Amino acid sequence: MSNPRQRSDIAPSSPDRGRTVLARKWAYLLSSAVFVPLSGDELDAELGEQLGVLCASVHAKSFVAAPIEALGERLVSLGNVGEQGLRCTLEVLGKGLLALSEFQPVDRFAERITVVLGTLACGFVSANQRAVLDQQESMQRSLLKAIQDAQWSLRASEARFDEVATSSASGIMIIGLDGRLVRANAAMAEILGYSPAQLTGVGLYDLVHPDSVRSLRAGMRSLLDGTRERVRQSQRLLRKDGDVARISLAASLLRGLDGRTSQVVAVVEDGTELMLLRHELHRQSLHDPLTGLPNRQFFGTRVESALRRADPAHGITLFHLDLDGFAMVCGGLGRSAGEQLLVHVGQRLNAVMAGENAMVARFDGDEFGILLENSATTSDVAAIVSRINTELTKPAFVDGHGLALSASIGVVHRPSRDLDPAEPLRAADLALRRAKAGRRGQWELYHPDQDAADRGSHALAVTMPGAWEQGQFGVRYQPVAHLADGRTAAVTATLRWDRPGQTPLHHDRCAELAEQTGFILPLGEWLLRVACGQAYWWHKGNAVDLPLTLGLTAHQSTDADLVSRVVRVLEETGLPPDRLTLGMPIAAVGIAEALDNLTVLADMGLGMTLDDFGLSPDDLSAVESLPVTGVRVARRLTDRLSGVGSTVVSTLLGAVHQAGAAVTVVGVRDPEQAQWWTEAGADTAIGGLYGPAGPPGDIVAGFRA
Repeated sequence: MSNPRQRSDIAPSSPDRGRTVLARKWAYLLSSAVFVPLSGDELDAELGEQLGVLCASVHAKSFVAAPIEALGERLVSLGNVGEQGLRCTLEVLGKGLLALSEFQPVDRFAERITVVLGTLACGFVSANQRAVLDQQESMQRSLLKAIQDAQWSLRASEARFDEVATSSASGIMIIGLDGRLVRANAAMAEILGYSPAQLTGVGLYDLVHPDSVRSLRAGMRSLLDGTRERVRQSQRLLRKDGDVARISLAASLLRGLDGRTSQVVAVVEDGTELMLLRHELHRQSLHDPLTGLPNRQFFGTRVESALRRADPAHGITLFHLDLDGFAMVCGGLGRSAGEQLLVHVGQRLNAVMAGENAMVARFDGDEFGILLENSATTSDVAAIVSRINTELTKPAFVDGHGLALSASIGVVHRPSRDLDPAEPLRAADLALRRAKAGRRGQWELYHPDQDAADRGSHALAVTMPGAWEQGQFGVRYQPVAHLADGRTAAVTATLRWDRPGQTPLHHDRCAELAEQTGFILPLGEWLLRVACGQAYWWHKGNAVDLPLTLGLTAHQSTDADLVSRVVRVLEETGLPPDRLTLGMPIAAVGIAEALDNLTVLADMGLGMTLDDFGLSPDDLSAVESLPVTGVRVARRLTDRLSGVGSTVVSTLLGAVHQAGAAVTVVGVRDPEQAQWWTEAGADTAIGGLYGPAGPPGDIVAGFRA
């Protein structure tokens, strides 16, 4: 690591240009496919505005369908857009949105873009159906007027009907009171696969699917008895070839001059293609576009239904998988290789679960889910996990490279049927996080008791910033004593969280919680600033003239801004660098960023120590190769080694001294421990024997006493 780096002030590029180009392409292709009664500039502006709303919905934290459905309605209102215009729109936006720079990386936004386009299409279809129904209603009024006028002249009536019926793209049927067709136009004949002449005299209910006859009979009865003026229904008609035509039907009465009902006129719109399109878009919104597997939304819905119908004796099992090392595949071989590997993993997981009542889904990135509805023959969880990792570790060849990855897996086995459906998914995610905290390729079973403890820890961790702002955190100081005579050699600064009405939390627990969320960086800088300021005032007032020591966490040790933070604090407080010693966990110095930080801080004149020193050969090698002034023996070893033979420990501590480093023992509680570590060759100690951590006044009082 070098001195504090300068940061770039260059703002990210605006997405406006990419959107403008996409809007123009959309307008050009749409106007080429259908007739839109707008000028080129007007259409560009209109579609540019709509595109802005679409992009905003993709970026939004919470998806709201209403604005997108309104865009679909607006698209219908532009003019004679129709199904061809919708297909053109989905093709342009489906490719164009994924290519915009603001939606990179693609896998982060692909699912949301699919949902937005599906919602746009649903809004378009719904608005188009309403327009069709309005057109049908308007046409009915025209037909009614034409037929009523035709009572004065049969020839004029027939001519007028022929003109309307022949030019209409909608199917039109005139039905007698006996339920038989009197006339049908060419469009109606085409929908059913007959000629108009073949339909004359055919019974209406003979053309209706048996499952739909009852609802149509009820609708027609309500017309004839005067209960309703108009009937609208979605129906299924039987085509001549035996297929089913899905249609929307609007029927009204025709009355004679005497006001009596004479016939029924029905206008029919063939909705088969639009319905198929809607079903396909709905399917796409519930499936991952890359692997074709169900997505998280579909998976959650299936979990809800599976919980309700779960076998009481066997229940269900959820698996949440995360591929180990997937980022290395994408970084080393490219995104395309990563995508091919995801498809392969999905296929392998389906193969593992073949023969079981299971659903395999892809969540986000390299995460997958498996819902297994257990039976008497289902294998135990350990066997299934073993089969999964055995299958995934078989090499798959992608672009000539044999790739194989293990998976970390969180498992929820037989959750209660009374749980909220979101709870098992959350539990599986927590179990996965615990599995990933260990070695690669591990799995973890969800335990309610451990979950309760984790929830408590998480609640503490996320509320720390607010507690800090409210002044609940303080700094405590503890003496570091010479083992030989008990004199104070230095002062170490620690955190304390005074929670109102609850037991205070001390430094180790505070640092552990803050490390989980990254809050340790601002909190650690605050601790450093307060402690250095106190040490400066002690030194200036000649109250306590001792070095100050602070321990860093692993996150702080690898912080790219650690040196900048230390320099800033020393300049603000005036404390000389040689009066400050910082400790890094010995496990962290194997990381390049931590090693750079240690080297730069040592060059600045700070004392640097290795904390959690374990007395192993590797730990000793680190002392010999790094510019450190001391080590802190891990607290866990203080009790374990005290009272046993000290020859080996003495030899190791002697090697530490030969490397030019002092030895501090953490957690010394009684004189016997102090005597043992003195004989072993340790130099200083921290612990209850030499005084607890307390406010700054206690340190001064101790010296005056």
